[in-house]
This record gives sequence, structure tokens and C-alpha cells, in this order.
Amino acid sequence: MKLTDFDAMSFDCYGTLIDWEYGLATVLGPWARTRGLQLDDETLLAAYSTHEARAEADHPGERYPDILARSLRELGRQFGAEVTDDDAQRLATSVPDWPAFPDSPAALTTLSTRYRLIILSNVDRDSFAASNQRLGVTFTSVLTAQEIGSYKPSPRNFAALLAEAGRLGIGDGRLLHVAQSLFHDHVPAKQAGLRTVWINRRHDRLGWGATPAPPAHIVPDWEFPSLQALADAVAADVATG
Repeated sequence: MKLTDFDAMSFDCYGTLIDWEYGLATVLGPWARTRGLQLDDETLLAAYSTHEARAEADHPGERYPDILARSLRELGRQFGAEVTDDDAQRLATSVPDWPAFPDSPAALTTLSTRYRLIILSNVDRDSFAASNQRLGVTFTSVLTAQEIGSYKPSPRNFAALLAEAGRLGIGDGRLLHVAQSLFHDHVPAKQAGLRTVWINRRHDRLGWGATPAPPAHIVPDWEFPSLQALADAVAADVATG
């Protein structure tokens, strides 16, 4: 198959379009240092990832700011470090400050000239609205955990995505899912029958960062180190017919 065989692309947002690891580390790092924890950002993110994934699975109806606050409190318990209400609130309200990856706005603008773009994100509507301003494009549809009532990797989220694709008249096999996280996105997307593109933002670093390791071996259909590389590959496919 070629990238031009699709009519729509669905995107994870945080980790793929928005630099959530930078955003998390901006809050987690200062908190850890004020508590005397000698932990670098990679260690903090890896530890944090297990708590956020568990919070999302155990509390699927909570809004994402509440998940962030809950996850930080659990991280504090893991390391025996205090988490004040102010600490928890600082992380809970930090999403609007998380930056877009430098290539995201231009690449999305390019892709929007050929594909309908859909967001499928583990977030609440208000937080995404702030991030959307940083991305600078209008998405055809925005599906969040808040309205779905669960968080990826729940199959419910991908059932909602497929239902939305059907509502939009996107034919079977004509939707391509684009994401960084193998755990949150690629494993359940493949189980739902979707083709996938891995935007491997951590291609030059070891470990899984702020996402847990995937629970099963998974092979995405395409892999690129950035969103711009995907946009360039689409352009190359167009040029070659």
C-alpha cells in the first residue's frame, strides 16, 4: 500500500503532535528537586508512565487534569515524597503550556490539503482546545477521552474512532492512524483493523519515556522520525503517482 491510498488520518495528540514529555518534565523535574529526589527526567518519566496508565484504566470517567493530579500523587507515594495540593494542581493545569513539536503545525497544514484529519486523544476538551491553538489547523473531528468515557488503549476509543469514520463516510480501509505510542495506540489500533504510522519521536533515545512498553510485539505499517518526514513521504508518493 501507499500513503496516498488513504482518505483520512487520525492522530494521537500528546507525544505525537504535542511534546508531552517536555511538558511533564517541566513540572515533574522541579517537584522532584524540591523534594530532594536525585532523579533525571528519563527516570521520572518512566516511573510516572506506570501511574498514569493505571489511573486511566482504573478511573476511565475522570477528566485528564484529575488523572494528572492522581498520577503525581501516586508517583510521590512511590518515592516517599510529598505531593501538595499545589503540586498536583500545577501538573493538572499544565497541558495548555505544553509546546507543539516544531514540525507539527506545518506538517499538519500540508497533510490537511489531502486528508481529513481526526484527533483521538487521551485528554479533555478544554485541554485540547488550548493545544489546538498551538497546532494551527482545524480538525474534521476531535474525539477525546472525556466524551468517550475511557482512555486509550481501551478498545472503546478505537470503536469510537471507527464509528466517527463511518459517520464521515470514510470507506473501510481508507483511514490511517498516526501515533507515537505503541502502548496507547498501535497495539489497539491494529486490533481494531487499522493501518498505522509510527511517528517515532524517541528514535534517538533509549527506553519508552512517558509511555509504558507495549504489551505485545507490534509492527506498524510505516515508521518516521517526525511528522514532517511523514508529510514528505506523502509528497513523494504523490510525485510518483
